[in-house]
Amino acid sequence: MKALVYHGPGAKAWEDFPMPALLEDTDAIVQVDTTTICGTDLHILKGDVPSMTAGRVIGHEAVGTVTEIGAGVKTIAVGDRVLVSCVTACGTCRYCRAGSFGQCLGGGGWILGNRIDGTQAEYVRVPFADNSTYPVPPGVSDDELLMLADILPTGYEVGVLNGQVRPGDVVVVVGAGPIGLSAITSAQLFSPSLVVAIDMAASRLEAAKSFGADVVINNAQQDAVSAVRELTADLGADVAIEAVGVPATFELAVDLVRPGGHVANIGVHGTSATLHLERIWARNLTITTGLVDTYSTPTLLRLLTGRQVDADRFVTHHFGFDEFDTAYDVFSRAGETGALKVVLSK
Repeated sequence: MKALVYHGPGAKAWEDFPMPALLEDTDAIVQVDTTTICGTDLHILKGDVPSMTAGRVIGHEAVGTVTEIGAGVKTIAVGDRVLVSCVTACGTCRYCRAGSFGQCLGGGGWILGNRIDGTQAEYVRVPFADNSTYPVPPGVSDDELLMLADILPTGYEVGVLNGQVRPGDVVVVVGAGPIGLSAITSAQLFSPSLVVAIDMAASRLEAAKSFGADVVINNAQQDAVSAVRELTADLGADVAIEAVGVPATFELAVDLVRPGGHVANIGVHGTSATLHLERIWARNLTITTGLVDTYSTPTLLRLLTGRQVDADRFVTHHFGFDEFDTAYDVFSRAGETGALKVVLSK
């Protein structure tokens, strides 16, 4: 088969690769029909994820068709079309029993395209398939469903739920890429009084408006802290969601919230960020971090099928499997290309 293989920082190739095989009776083999590129994949290519080693297939999101199952797989069958979640769950360890699948102790967690071969390939082995795949519901396109593999659960869980967004809150999202837009989308489920998006790319701020942001701020052109204070009678935001993953944006998010506010960090950080306790120790802030657990996927599937969430609008570009280099180039230059999510299909 063909697969996109990581060869160290800055190096990848679409090349011949051995077909995956069942290793455990709880495994499934899925023929990948549709996959996408995540911002985390860009972090991998920068060398920010040391657990990813050369020679491994990239990718952790897919919709595909089951071609083989182990003897212990009970809920899916050969021929079923499924969503492959970015997080794998053994289902029995203490963290999985608590719904914290990202911290799985039984061999799961974020392993696809990280600790084992991933989904940017013609076929992928999915461990613990009963707990880590979801049947494709009728009337839902691959493009829509693919957004539930990672970005929508991440924005919802790690951003909105961890940030404890409540009705009437002022919510500021720092970074209007796909994850930030997911946070904007899911924040609106909780009726905030104001949603503010901050970014330095005009195209992404335009996207934020179309996704429901009430106010957009280009922090390359104006002071974001002053602007948010003007909007909030000098208090600051109730919730600030960091969706970039660089020190400056984390520190900005901390400065944006009012005393007693919440900072929810989603971004994947490859370098150290400073926590200015000398300035914030008395402000009663709650700061959360997190890897998505995907416990919300069933809820988001219901919202998607009920058309209460519009996932299709995240997709801006389509490519074939033989166009991975072009797709990565377009996605990595999102400020210029206007790319949100790029979808690759066989």
